[in-house]
Amino acid sequence: MFGPLGFPEVVFILVLALLIFGPKRLPEVGRTIGKGVAQFRRATTDLKRTIETEIAVEEESPGRSVTRPAVLPPPRPIPAPTEAGPEAVGETPAPEARTAGDDGAKSPEPPPGDAT
Repeated sequence: MFGPLGFPEVVFILVLALLIFGPKRLPEVGRTIGKGVAQFRRATTDLKRTIETEIAVEEESPGRSVTRPAVLPPPRPIPAPTEAGPEAVGETPAPEARTAGDDGAKSPEPPPGDAT
């Protein structure tokens, strides 16, 4: 009767609405909700009718071409690693690829102009 809501849920909603709005305002709230639902249905029906009319006009006009979305090219494959090593693709070499004695730290240089 009420879709996915069962009878206990509907009764709970009605009792809650009665407690919130009171017995005097409840009929007014019900009418307002009913008018809103009717207006929403009317707008939905009008929108459907407009879309169907536009589709029918497009199908009937033989001189007009229908624009279709462009087809995207397939993605380019990722190139396989080459024998050039990681330096060729901009990566830093692994620590074990460094030479012995090269700890990666630079020796401190004296400031320019200081000849001591």
